[in-house]
Amino acid sequence: MRYIYGLVFFAVLGSAALGDSTQSDYAQRLDKLFATLHNATDETAAKLAEMQIWAIWASNDTPEAVTQLAEASAALNAGAADLAERKLNDLVQTHPRFAEGWNRRATLYFMQGRFDESLGDIAKVLDLEPRHFGALSGKGMVLREQGKPAEALRAMKEALQINPNLTGLKGSVQELEKLNPEL
Repeated sequence: MRYIYGLVFFAVLGSAALGDSTQSDYAQRLDKLFATLHNATDETAAKLAEMQIWAIWASNDTPEAVTQLAEASAALNAGAADLAERKLNDLVQTHPRFAEGWNRRATLYFMQGRFDESLGDIAKVLDLEPRHFGALSGKGMVLREQGKPAEALRAMKEALQINPNLTGLKGSVQELEKLNPEL
C-alpha cells in the first residue's frame, strides 16, 4: 500500500521535475541516475537514485497521463480493481509510449493471477524502457508463479544487474537457487 502512495507522490513530483524536458534530457537524466544507482557505495545514495528513477518513470510530458496514472493507482489502492483496470486500459490506449502505464497494468494483472497478460504488458514496458528493473523483477515473479524457475532467475538476475540494491529480490533469487540447485 505504501508503494502505491509513494508512486502517486513520485508521479506528481516527477511531473513537476520534468517540466519541458525533451526525450534527450529524459534519457540523459536516467543515464546519470542509473550510473549512480549501480555505483552507489551507501544505501542512502542508492535509494535516492532509485526514487528519482521511479519519479521520472511516473512522469510524462502530458499532465493528463500523470493524472490518469495517479487515479488508476488510487483505485487499485482502494481495492477497486475493475476501475483501476478501466483507467489503465484508457491510459495505455491514449499514451501508448508511457511505459509506467503498461507497468502498472502488468502489476494489476499479476495481482489478479492473469500471468500471460501481465507478461504481455511487461514486454511492452521493456520495449519502451529496457532498464526497467521493476518490470524485470515483476517478470521474474510471474515466471516463478508459472513454474518456470530458470526463466524467473534470468529475469531477476537481469533486474539485479541494473539495480543491485533490490534486497527483496536478492532473497527471491537465493530462494529459487536453493529450491533449484541444478540452475
